[in-house]
Amino acid sequence: MSDFTEQEKKAKEILNTIPPYKTRGFEIVKDKFRKHPDHNILLPLRGTSKSAGYDFYSNENATIKPGEKHLFWTDIKSYMMQREVLEIYVRSSIAIKKDLNLCNQVGIIDMDYFSNESNDGNIGICLRNVGIIEIKIEKGERIAQGIFKSFLESDNCNSEEERTGGIGHTNK
Repeated sequence: MSDFTEQEKKAKEILNTIPPYKTRGFEIVKDKFRKHPDHNILLPLRGTSKSAGYDFYSNENATIKPGEKHLFWTDIKSYMMQREVLEIYVRSSIAIKKDLNLCNQVGIIDMDYFSNESNDGNIGICLRNVGIIEIKIEKGERIAQGIFKSFLESDNCNSEEERTGGIGHTNK
């Protein structure tokens, strides 16, 4: 069986976990994987009808000192169609007004991160303070935005590896 056919088979298995009437969107992770079980989780929303990005909200109050970072667990997972990805970016207002950036510059949420066995696809957003004063983030504040995008695959660089967990578990 060719790599391409094997990847198609794995993609179909993942797609089978998504209800047929859904194409892309967000859900709250299963209770046992929630980091904020007592908090009312806000699903990402676009700020306006013309916005590309879906805003992600902080579920906690946090203070980030200069040079330090903080990982915000959203308790949200994202589903999407084959050959799509959710890219996470810092909101421009957070970067410009508060000197915060994403530790990995752009977060990549792959299709197979959804409902993985380690954390059910819980999206974590890690912000670093690159400024000179400590920054406070309030519970409910918009901290990042996600944009769904399509991507292309090459003819000969496909993997047969399967995800075995959450963040950092691809190809382990």
